[in-house]
Amino acid sequence: MHPILTAKNLSRHFNSLKAVDGIGFSVAKGECFGFLGPNGAGKTTTIKMIYGVLPPSGGELHIFDLPVQERLREIKRRLGVVMQKDILEETVSAWDNMLMQGRYYGFDKKYIHERGKYLLEMLALLDRADEPVFHYSGGMKRRLSIAKGLLNEPELLLLDEPTTGLDPQARHLLWAKLGEIKKKGTSILLTTHYMHEAEFLCDRLVVIDHGKIIAEGTPKGLVEKYGCKNLEEVFLELTGRDLRE
Repeated sequence: MHPILTAKNLSRHFNSLKAVDGIGFSVAKGECFGFLGPNGAGKTTTIKMIYGVLPPSGGELHIFDLPVQERLREIKRRLGVVMQKDILEETVSAWDNMLMQGRYYGFDKKYIHERGKYLLEMLALLDRADEPVFHYSGGMKRRLSIAKGLLNEPELLLLDEPTTGLDPQARHLLWAKLGEIKKKGTSILLTTHYMHEAEFLCDRLVVIDHGKIIAEGTPKGLVEKYGCKNLEEVFLELTGRDLRE
């Protein structure tokens, strides 16, 4: 299928540090594409370039066939993004957070209420949507962040380490909800250092380490290619590093 995102020789340098070093990849419409790697591998820097927070030091980046730097405002209206740190106003309710997000996009109250109700119900938050967010667990806050990221009905949802810091039960619940979101037609690009997360969610993925892509394929294909039992063994084979939780 025609890709909705393409990167060619994409780089980002911080003085002498090559955080992202000439990577190339594409994301097809309707798939979940993963960046798998340890902390500091270049995953978050890549997400920030895609969202326009950081300009690339070199290479090409197109989303929806549009150059990111030249058409960023237009692209952002079609993207959803959930960064590692939840960006929530915790002294007010989930409804108020959704309202503030909707105002950012210029949506009217009727749309925000209808779309917000749908998302809060889908993400199992509707029954507590009137409570201040500081009462929420970590998993609930992550689900609210994702609801905010989906309010504009994005064609591509960017998730940076979506389950970091969550307990196993909350992590598996969020995986199930992300699977539902994908089935409804939203493409997903996620970064993770959890092998099981990548295996469960991703149609395709790249393994990245020290700013470079060192492997690419489907989870099953990579396991078979390297003669391993799972992705954890693949990563160990490629890097000599053990990423067990």
